[in-house]
Amino acid sequence: MHLMKNKKEQKVKGGYILMNKLRFYFSKCSRVLLLLIIIIVLVILKPDAFWSWSNISTVLFQQAPFIMLMSFGMTLAIITKGIDKSMGSILVLSSCVAAGFIKNEQFGIGVCLALSIGATCGLLNGILITKVNIPPFIATYGVDYVTLGIAYIFTGGTSTYGFPNNFRNIVTGSINGVLPNLFIITLMVFLILFFITRKTIFGKNMYSCGHNINATMLCGVDTRKVITIVYVINGLIAAITGLLYMARLNAADPGISGNFTLDSIAAALIGGTSFGGGKGSVSNSIIGALVIVFLRNGMNIMGVQTTWQQIVVGLVIILSIVFESLTKRLVKSEL
Repeated sequence: MHLMKNKKEQKVKGGYILMNKLRFYFSKCSRVLLLLIIIIVLVILKPDAFWSWSNISTVLFQQAPFIMLMSFGMTLAIITKGIDKSMGSILVLSSCVAAGFIKNEQFGIGVCLALSIGATCGLLNGILITKVNIPPFIATYGVDYVTLGIAYIFTGGTSTYGFPNNFRNIVTGSINGVLPNLFIITLMVFLILFFITRKTIFGKNMYSCGHNINATMLCGVDTRKVITIVYVINGLIAAITGLLYMARLNAADPGISGNFTLDSIAAALIGGTSFGGGKGSVSNSIIGALVIVFLRNGMNIMGVQTTWQQIVVGLVIILSIVFESLTKRLVKSEL
């Protein structure tokens, strides 16, 4: 009797593992398929404007890296069952404060100041969430308003522009005219985060916090420290993105945050990161980011108004959440 029970339990466990693997591959392939469908539709509708090396290279090497970088940070936050609404404003504040120093060719001071602001804002988010016990959305939403307000006060609502060429070369330059610097920086950040999330104890603890924070705490893990570090990393990523974006635009402006936060959330969710926590990957967020940038690029080429673009991105986020929910229900029904 006991042997039959063990066999039954092993069968159920094996079925659960198999279905999870099938769900993982189905989820990943479906997102790649979505990207291919978007590209094919745009090639059919606007072959000359879209399917040109000038447009494709602009999307891949000048637009996508910024969304990818921000989506990496957002993915980490969502994995821990949180969210970081403040990343766009941290990007703005760090770049606006550093702009004056960088314009005067005090690159070291400017970069260190930007990174310090990003880390401090991330630390503030972490303290509000873990120490004060404010829900992540509310905490980061508050920090979002505060940092953006400080940016406007600091700049007086005006732009700083005209940076030295050796600073701008960080983004506009390339290695031997083949690999753009921006692509290399994005790749380096990705590899570092991929290693941290997949090959370190901290990464395992981060996923564990998202799965079940109470059980993780009972195992002796300092969950507050883990979550705080995640938001500090987010702040640093936002600051790095702000510096790179400033170099590309040749301007620092309190209004440059644009759709960064919304697009990074969309990219993370399209990439399969679950709002339920404990599931996601920075590698999958690359696919999500490509979906977003190609979608926006295509709508721009076809002359779709910005307001309608917001609606489309919002619908993509909703559909991604619905898709994730349906796949989870499918697994449960099969078991």
